Formats: sequence, C-alpha cells, structure tokens
Amino acid sequence: MTNRRDMLAAGLAGAGAAIAASSAGAQAPAGAAITWRMTSSYPKALDAVYGAGEIFSKAVSDMSGGRIQLQHFAAGEVVPGLQALDAVQNGTVECCDTASFYYVGKDPSFAFGAAVPFGLNTRQQNAWFFQGGGLALFNELLAQYNVVGLPIGNTNAQMAGWFRKEIKTVDDLKGLKMRIGGLAGQVIAKLGAVPQQIAAGDIYPALERGTIDAAEWVGPYDDEKLGFSRVAPYYYYPGWWEGSSAILLMINRDKWNGLSATDKAVFVAAAHQANALTIAKYDDVNPAAIKRLIASGTQLRGFSPEIMDACAKAANELYEELGAKNAMFKKLHDHMMAYRNEQLLWQQVAEFNYDAYQIRSRGRR
Repeated sequence: MTNRRDMLAAGLAGAGAAIAASSAGAQAPAGAAITWRMTSSYPKALDAVYGAGEIFSKAVSDMSGGRIQLQHFAAGEVVPGLQALDAVQNGTVECCDTASFYYVGKDPSFAFGAAVPFGLNTRQQNAWFFQGGGLALFNELLAQYNVVGLPIGNTNAQMAGWFRKEIKTVDDLKGLKMRIGGLAGQVIAKLGAVPQQIAAGDIYPALERGTIDAAEWVGPYDDEKLGFSRVAPYYYYPGWWEGSSAILLMINRDKWNGLSATDKAVFVAAAHQANALTIAKYDDVNPAAIKRLIASGTQLRGFSPEIMDACAKAANELYEELGAKNAMFKKLHDHMMAYRNEQLLWQQVAEFNYDAYQIRSRGRR
C-alpha cells in the first residue's frame, strides 16, 4: 500500500521540479508548527473560485495533521483583491490565491500564469504547467518579484460576458466600456473598446449605473451569483481571452525557502488536490447555472466569425509588440503557443471528433 511519504513524493512530480531552484536558505525543521496568512483576490460569496483557496488550505492542514495552518482571508479583509501580490511581496501575508493576469500592469508576462487571449484550454494549461515546462518558466518571472507560484485551480473555458446591447459587428465594439481582465483589455482597445479593470464586488454597480456597458467575470455559476443578468440581458460566448484561467497560489519566496522539504511536498500535493477539485467543481455547477439563466430571460449570443477573426488578429499584433519590448514575454509566448499548436494537432484527431459527435447526438439518445 502506498504510504504517506510516497504520496507526498508523487505530489512533487511536475510542480516540484518547477520550483526546485527555490529551496536555498535556512529551513524550518520538519515537524515545526506553522501558521501563515493567505489573502485572496476573491470574495467569499464566490464559493467556486474562492473555494480553490479553501480546498488548498484544508488539504495542507489535513496532510500535516493540523501542524500547518493557513488563515484564509477574503478580498478586502486584509488588502483589496487586486493588491494580493503586493501583500505577499512585502511580507504583509505569507501567500495569496489570485489570478496572475491582474498584475499585467507590472509586467504583461504575468498573463501567462492565468490566461492569454487565444491561448490554452484547461487540459492544455495543466499539461503545459506540469509536463511542458511552463510552470518552471513562469516561476522565472515570479522570482523577480520574490514569490513562488503553484496552480491551485482553474475556472475552465469562460464566457465572454454580459452586454447591455447586442454586438453584431466589429464596429459595435467601438467606444464600448467593458470590464475585462488581463491582456484582453489591450486587445479590445485595438478595436476601439475602452477596457476597465474592476474587482468582482464592484462590477455589478458599475454595470447597473451604466458606468460600463459590458462586463466579463467567469461563467454561468459565478456570474449568476453576481446578478449580472438583472442589468445586462445579452450573454456572449466564447471568452476567447480565457479558454482556461488558472488560479494561482503565490508564496513569499523567503517563506517558501524556509520550509522543510517535507512541508514543501505537503504544499505541492495540496495544490494538486485543489487544482483537480476546482476544475471538477466548475464542470459540475455550470450546466445547471446556464439553464437557470436562460430560463430567467438571459439571451445567449455567440460572437460572429468576423468578430473572432478581428480579435485574434489584434491579439497577434499585441503579442508582436510586447515581445519586441519584453524578452520574458516573448520567451513565455513563444513557448506556450508552440505547445498549444502541438496540443491542437493531437486533440483535433480524437478528442474533438468524439466531443463533436456526442454534442450532435445528445438529443437523439
């Protein structure tokens, strides 16, 4: 029977290799009690995305027999949600759960730890992180900010969000004020839209007052909780900027270096558990949520091929511009997109055709 030590060693596979270089420095002895604070970028009401941090902190406690305790704070309880990275950097808290693309203002390369427009789906993202070398590469960036990163969840493919008017052509994007995260805001700005970065709790009132014309958040389950359908009738898909969106645990690098090898293994194994369960959570709750939204009057709309093509063209132009100025961005972009293309080459053979058949025949069986 696999013992506890073997399970922890297995948890290190992939993610452990990505952060092995972070192990220098004085380490706490194995068995020492540890109490850390973990701030979140998310409110407690969003139980799926905030829940990734809850699953992780509970798993750490369970695997350590209660010896390691993480106090998990919602956005605003310690610092505002969009300041979580800063709080970890400066030692206000030891770690945080966040989306790394909130910090593209510091460096656009931060997007690769969460999602980039026309990037990876969830399976591909996990493969890139844990088998393709993506997490190790992304941690090269994080080292510059005195943090270490571990994925603890994914929201899966997202919706394109809520619009007060229909978007039928590319011209309909001109002048549109939209809450949108990460690099996607810079993409739609190329098409004449006006991006806004607004924390989750502030999106509804901005949409209700007309301060913004549209807003994306995650998908049916989370969006339903935030009540967007009451103030914007049109719900668009797909969220081409987030074919998947990783939730990242960021740990103060000095604190990470101070952990024993055993405790690092606990953190990594707990992160893997949270990652798997959060992905499953979203797959479980979104089907019922989208049915409820449509039943209550939400009007589902798909972006036209014309709009998708224009957005993809703008994204590629942005990547060229950013890569020319930022070596780390170019390194991450070239690495991820090459990996994506190889993944698509395979997935079009079996996965795509199987899923397409199942979708076509769903009503006949």
